[in-house]
Amino acid sequence: MGILTRYLCLLWLLALHGPAQAQGQPPEVLDARQVYEISQDAIGRQVGAHVLHDRNGAPLALADLRGRPLVISLVYTSCSSICPVMTDHLHDAVTDARNVLGEDSFAVLTFGFDASGDKPARLRAFAISHHLNRLDDWHVASADPETTEALLRDVGFSWRDAAGGFDHPSQTTILDAQGRVYRQLYGEDFPLPVFMAPLKELVLGRTTLSVAPADLWSRLTFLCTVYNPLTRAYRFDYGILFGIFFGAVSLLLTGLVILRLWLERRRARLRGDLRPTTPNEVAR
Repeated sequence: MGILTRYLCLLWLLALHGPAQAQGQPPEVLDARQVYEISQDAIGRQVGAHVLHDRNGAPLALADLRGRPLVISLVYTSCSSICPVMTDHLHDAVTDARNVLGEDSFAVLTFGFDASGDKPARLRAFAISHHLNRLDDWHVASADPETTEALLRDVGFSWRDAAGGFDHPSQTTILDAQGRVYRQLYGEDFPLPVFMAPLKELVLGRTTLSVAPADLWSRLTFLCTVYNPLTRAYRFDYGILFGIFFGAVSLLLTGLVILRLWLERRRARLRGDLRPTTPNEVAR
C-alpha cells in the first residue's frame, strides 16, 4: 500500500473514529500528520532488547523473540472501545495468516502500554476474554514506565494521557526477524491482504539464492498464494503453478531447439560444408 494511501487511511481513522479515549474527551487530541510521520519514521529502526513482564509476571525479553517476524499490537487493557475490537480482528487475521504461512511462522505480542494499570492480573483477564491464551506464540505483556516509553518510541507509537484513559491511534507494528520495524498497519479492522503482504515477504519472500528444496518451495508458495475476495481468505492458486510449469517447459524446449541448430551448424563447419564468410570473400 502506497504512502499516500496509508496516510489518507490514518487521517480517516483519526477524523472519523478518533483515538481511543474516555467518553467526553474533546476530539482534537493528536495531530494526524504528526502521528503518521512519527510512525513511518520508525520503519527500519532497530527495536531495543527490552525486557517486559508477561501475563504471569515472568520476564519476557524481546531479544528471545527474534529469529522470526513479530507482530506487536499496542493496547491498554481497560479500554472498552477500540482496543477490544482491534484485538479480536487481529486474532482472526493471525489465524488466517498462520493457516497459510505455518503455525510457527511468526510470533505475536499484545503490549499493554498502561504501565500503571496493565498488571499481570489484567493481562491474564484480557488474554482470556479475547481467547489469546489458546494460541501458541501469542504473548501478552507490559513493562515499567521507562521501558514502556522506550519501546513505544522505538516503534513510533504516539499516545497521550486523557481523563480515564489514553488518546492513541490504532497501530499494529510488524518487526522482521532481526527486530527491526518493517511495516506499520493502521485501523482496528485492516484488510487481511494488508496484514498478509508484509508477512509473506518476511516469511516466504526470501532473497537467498539457496536451491535447497525448502527454500525453493517457500518461494513457490510465495508466488502462488493469493487472496480470494469472495471468500476473504488466502488459497494456493494451482493455475499460477501450472503457468510457471508450462512456461518453464516452453523455455526449455526453445532452448533445446536453439542448441540443436547451433550444434548442426558447428558440425557443418567442422566438415567443411560451411565456411565462415570474410569481408574479402564477399567483395570478390
